[in-house]
Amino acid sequence: MQRPLAGTLVVDFTRYLPGAFAGAELLRLGARVVRVERPEGDPMRTTAPEWHDALNAGKESVVWEDDLARGLLAQADVVLESFRPGVAAALGVGPDDAPERAVYCSITGFGTGGPHERRAGHDLNYAGWAGVLEPTAPSLPPVQAADLAAGALAAVTEILAALMAGRGGRIVVSMTHNVHRLASRAPVLTKGYACYRMYETADGRYLTVAALEPKFFTRVCELLGRPDLAERQYDPDQESLASDLATFFGRRSLEEWMDVFEREDACVGPVATFAEAEIEFGDASPPGRAAALGEHTAALRRELGL
Repeated sequence: MQRPLAGTLVVDFTRYLPGAFAGAELLRLGARVVRVERPEGDPMRTTAPEWHDALNAGKESVVWEDDLARGLLAQADVVLESFRPGVAAALGVGPDDAPERAVYCSITGFGTGGPHERRAGHDLNYAGWAGVLEPTAPSLPPVQAADLAAGALAAVTEILAALMAGRGGRIVVSMTHNVHRLASRAPVLTKGYACYRMYETADGRYLTVAALEPKFFTRVCELLGRPDLAERQYDPDQESLASDLATFFGRRSLEEWMDVFEREDACVGPVATFAEAEIEFGDASPPGRAAALGEHTAALRRELGL
């Protein structure tokens, strides 16, 4: 693929998922990413080592030393940090310490200036504050939307826009504000439509049915042998319709149903396992391991003349 960020130095002071994912995206686009880690290292090294490797392979790692951190900051084209507001400045690596030409991006929980500015939190907290969890509580969401979408990808979007503008910038990303924008306002996710659900199959697996358009739902019902059910697609009693559909889907295995729908235009698919999805949609080349903590410290000190 094209590497539009080739020659761009990203200095990453973050820990945990949002910064790691943002850095991985910038690396994928061609940037050189140097992680400046505290002596104990990013906690993900021990709490989620497989994911840590997946997100940090190809990046360089140095252990925080004040002169090295500031030396890298002086050379940076892009800076990522995820301290609470004011902490980076106190450490001498705040936005005012960076060169004016650099794009300096702070990934925060709540932004700056508000009543929650210094409140501690993680993805689940931000999603809760933002109203995203209301329809599903107490179930945990399977994807960290605040970390990955509202934090990491929002940061990448803002960084790329600033780089395109050709001048430095000071960016503050609020995961809570951004994840609130992602909260579903579509009744299909909150009203329990029978045509938009997961149904258990005879072997204990699940099918996804997302036949929102009448033409798709009509075809689903025809393949079930119950074309009459199509007339009830948006009836007030959705649970009765869902119960009827569940009865039919429960009569065959997932594989059998996938054979039925293989060549059908009906918006039906499997709930694949992660391993199954990895085979079909995963990156063909494994990312390898992340750099050992501080692996590049000596080399970067030499490169900066420190």
